[in-house]
Amino acid sequence: GLVGHSDADTLLHALTDAILGAISGEDIGSHFPATDPKWAGEDSSIFLKFAANRLNKSGGIITGLDSTIICENPKIGSHRDDICKNIAQILEIPRNRISVKATTTEKLGFTGREEGLAVQAIATVMLPSSF
Repeated sequence: GLVGHSDADTLLHALTDAILGAISGEDIGSHFPATDPKWAGEDSSIFLKFAANRLNKSGGIITGLDSTIICENPKIGSHRDDICKNIAQILEIPRNRISVKATTTEKLGFTGREEGLAVQAIATVMLPSSF
């Protein structure tokens, strides 16, 4: 596993930031600072639910989440559907609105040396015209 202040679920952190970014809601560190011991070891699904609730309170909805996990290992393909189902369950949205892809850096950089992984995520949302 990864080492981090919370549970180090990099995918859920990236999705949280993508949703917050779509509503100009700052970033995960603004709401859940790593300097606050309260969040040590916390389940990242709490952060993702927080971002989704902020979106919902503004009258918005998630129309799509797209993410790419960048790592050499573990291989994501056989886990992809379970990952997507878990995210859908956390967010209470249809599974078909979630895309999780994976790629490697062909052994280059810290991800290539298997020192960690990275995730890129984009949230597509629909907001009311008064937003």
